[in-house]
Amino acid sequence: MTDNLIGMGLSDNIIEPDENTVEQMQQELASLQKRLAETSAASDELSRSRLQLDIAKLLVAMNRKKEAWDLVRPLFDVFLAASCWQDAVEVCDVLYAADLDDSIIALAHGVWLAVTFPVDPALSVNMLDHIIEETPSDSDGAAVAAATAHYLADLRAIDDKQRESLGFLTGNLLAGVAFRHSNLKEREMIDMWVERLQLNQPEKFLPRLGMMLEIIVGDDWWMDRDALRNALPEGANSYSEA
Repeated sequence: MTDNLIGMGLSDNIIEPDENTVEQMQQELASLQKRLAETSAASDELSRSRLQLDIAKLLVAMNRKKEAWDLVRPLFDVFLAASCWQDAVEVCDVLYAADLDDSIIALAHGVWLAVTFPVDPALSVNMLDHIIEETPSDSDGAAVAAATAHYLADLRAIDDKQRESLGFLTGNLLAGVAFRHSNLKEREMIDMWVERLQLNQPEKFLPRLGMMLEIIVGDDWWMDRDALRNALPEGANSYSEA
């Protein structure tokens, strides 16, 4: 059943950097590694971990994916223990981009955290867009992910400018899914499709997203979700039942 949720990975669309870009990345990597070496192990663990996260992002861009995974995977636990939800989601994004066997599981973890905790809405939308890319055209899963992205963009935008920008983006995501799912283009028909699939009712589509994540991860959760739900900030713009 999990196989039905997995489609084209991020690596299928990687563009090889040109020689100048590779040189720039190598210089930046050397600079970050120098900073990391100069940061003592006794210093702030989070600062070191964030440097390592930056290094891992570069390694993925340089197609050194296994190195990136090995470097960044332990950081998931570090950031989780420190309640650094945004950093933990960024770790999952890197692990997904590494395009290894468990990358889809990492994506599911990142989406769960991005939906549950008040993470930057742009990052949350990006993670949900990955789910859309990984979901077959004839499945409702992409519609659920697009609806969630649209909902979070409105819920968590920091101001009207960001709400308008992200709303436009997620509205297009939803329209694109409607086209590939049911070949719909007209606004009125898309609205009827949204109504039929209950994509305008968070109390309906968010639990469906949670079920999707359960199918992807199975018994391989890296975290205690019940304990994390109990750590939710009071009044957070979050949904804790995914």
